[in-house]
Amino acid sequence: MIKLVRIDDRLLHGQVAFAWSKHYDINIILVANDNAALDKTKQMALKMAKPPSAKLYIKSVEDAVKDLPKLDNPKMKALVIIDSTKDAKSLVDASDNIKSINVGGIRMAEGKKLISRAVAVDDEDIKNLKTIEEKIEVEVRQVPNDTKKLFKNLV
Repeated sequence: MIKLVRIDDRLLHGQVAFAWSKHYDINIILVANDNAALDKTKQMALKMAKPPSAKLYIKSVEDAVKDLPKLDNPKMKALVIIDSTKDAKSLVDASDNIKSINVGGIRMAEGKKLISRAVAVDDEDIKNLKTIEEKIEVEVRQVPNDTKKLFKNLV
């Protein structure tokens, strides 16, 4: 069962690996990222960042979409991580098993504006998240103890 789908441009790091994994008792982490799926060095870094209690899978977005139905098992408590709103939209378009998206970290860059401490979006991000929001909840927070803020109230 998918417990959390999170957009975080850093993918897997301490905040995600421990705060969110512990909060949901995660035993499967699926990183859906085309670059990570091809980069052995990035894969090594992601493996070092994962909590010992979880199995880590690193797949391309296309392969992750194909594997989402396998996560519909009550024994699995899955965290799915993507690094962009575009990839989040791909997952949501392909699956009925995703109930919400957590936007946790998108760094500031040219053409982006901050909507929270750790989330900066541009017009494409806003469009993607609004499209996702037509189907499921889109919430913004860094860690489980933060107050949940709905994306639609921040833009």
